[in-house]
Amino acid sequence: MIKVRVPATSANMGPGFDTLGIAFNLYNEFEFSEDTKEIKFYGFKEEYSNEDNIVYKAMKACFDKCNYKPKGLKIALIKEEIPISRGLGSSSTCIVAGLLGANQIMGNPLSIEELFKIGVEIEGHPDNIAPAFFGGMVVSIVENKNVFYNKIDVKEGISFVALIPDFELSTSLARKVLPTDVGFKEAIYNISRVSLMISAFANGKYELLKYSCKDAMHEKYRSHLIKNYDLVYSKCISLGALSCFLSGAGPTIMAIIKSNDEDIVDNIKSFFYYEDISWDVKEFCIDNWGAMVY
Repeated sequence: MIKVRVPATSANMGPGFDTLGIAFNLYNEFEFSEDTKEIKFYGFKEEYSNEDNIVYKAMKACFDKCNYKPKGLKIALIKEEIPISRGLGSSSTCIVAGLLGANQIMGNPLSIEELFKIGVEIEGHPDNIAPAFFGGMVVSIVENKNVFYNKIDVKEGISFVALIPDFELSTSLARKVLPTDVGFKEAIYNISRVSLMISAFANGKYELLKYSCKDAMHEKYRSHLIKNYDLVYSKCISLGALSCFLSGAGPTIMAIIKSNDEDIVDNIKSFFYYEDISWDVKEFCIDNWGAMVY
């Protein structure tokens, strides 16, 4: 029996659109085996218990790469902590787990780098797949169909607080509201801020996040799809958050706080209670290990 654990991820990270992501200590766990004569799904909702299941699709991509034909498969979701369609990388956990599970079944003919490339081809961009595989904060790009990445050594002193709405937001809808082109001014805005933001994470100058963790390419378009976005964002900043950003395509808003500032989390929860905003509040640490097979 093969078990795979994959962490939640948060992509885009302010100005790091489609290139910057980070892994957190929230997990989905899967179990695989090749001991049946058919494909069986366990733990998934009925609508996902078929060959359109993204875990199965990732496994098939891996098998096809190696011309391997499994006798049959048992694919089980044994632990689900990451909510679906909330901007926390749920689909990436399925892709990464499927690739690792399939590779393990075949006796590990493919390297992690090769699996990573297949995962990016499936997902279409690397910003969630990279931290899901490798953990930590990761910058990643695609160049001539090759994928390159680099982990950032994030200095201690901060925590991440996920503000998770009680509704889903499909990635396809969030993509549709984006413009097909951006102006020169917006490009310079994001390039300058993502450069400053990465340096702030690398050397611990977190006071710079107030200025650097801002975006001009996607958040202003997607925020209109999220009820109470402006209210929640501005309140977190007023309560002392270092910065906030839209997690992935949303609807989750991620706040960055100082590690020793525990009052902010309680104050956010109180604010939600009195404003009758039914969002979940979860404080995360960075997962630096990434996906694990055991």
